[in-house]
Amino acid sequence: MRLIFMGSGDFAVPALEALVAAGHEIVATYSQPPRQAGRGKRLQPTPLAKRAHELGLDVRCPGTMDGPEFASELTGIGAEFGILVAFGTLLPDTVLSAPVGGFLNIHPSLLPRWRGAAPIQRTIMAGDSATGVCVMQMNERFDDGPVLLRREVPVPGDATYSTLAPVLAATGAELVVAALANIDRLEPVPQGTAGRTAAPRIDKSETRIDWNRPAAEICRQVRALSRVPGAWTDHGRMRLKVLAAEVVEGSGKPGEVLDSELTVACGENAVRLVEIQRPGKRSAAVAEFLRGCQIEVGATLGCPESGEG
Repeated sequence: MRLIFMGSGDFAVPALEALVAAGHEIVATYSQPPRQAGRGKRLQPTPLAKRAHELGLDVRCPGTMDGPEFASELTGIGAEFGILVAFGTLLPDTVLSAPVGGFLNIHPSLLPRWRGAAPIQRTIMAGDSATGVCVMQMNERFDDGPVLLRREVPVPGDATYSTLAPVLAATGAELVVAALANIDRLEPVPQGTAGRTAAPRIDKSETRIDWNRPAAEICRQVRALSRVPGAWTDHGRMRLKVLAAEVVEGSGKPGEVLDSELTVACGENAVRLVEIQRPGKRSAAVAEFLRGCQIEVGATLGCPESGEG
């Protein structure tokens, strides 16, 4: 089939590769414009754009998609379907209707649960034991279209964003190839409203660790946000990004350091920090970190009066 592909993040790459491997003709690939990244603040293409270039595809990075010119451009391509994965922008109806068959979207949750920009993070933070992937027909409402295919995926108890996202991306790649191969036989199923939950983008305020919360919730927060943007706390004026942690027994004033292994008291039980990172430094196991930065037993992490570092 002649396809338009739209995507930006790492999550979109396996789907693009799978469609190419299945013999589909990707007549145009659209991605977000390059953005500054790294210490040198150099413009970097999105992961999807970089991979598309490597595959020899036509890559376009439009500044806007709202005008009639862009919709006309897409219509002129003559694609049978558009595929959108982790693109980062809501498409207007004039764009969605440009391909003959409209747009299909790969969404990493069991819709209508976790509709929104951060379904994987919300799944982990909520402690869900299962999630999945849906291929849906897109409409003008965000994550609202009827579902063509879905597959459930278990969520391991130690899942992080970095471990769960690649599994869901690979699953989505398989499903979208299967959806196109059987498109004439699939019956679109409306999502309905039962079990609907929202998965809004992670707000900056949600990244700070609140030690008054139960240890299990804090560890889920750490796993869901590792490694980007990362959950964090502070010690004095120094911000510490927590990349890995585990629930242990312990009690004390929330935020209190209970031992020399950086076990921290929570509202319920305690959290032992496993991997942390200081600003401008590489991440380190706690034992290595403590050799260069002393934190006394009895110190309190996350004190509001200490500032954010």
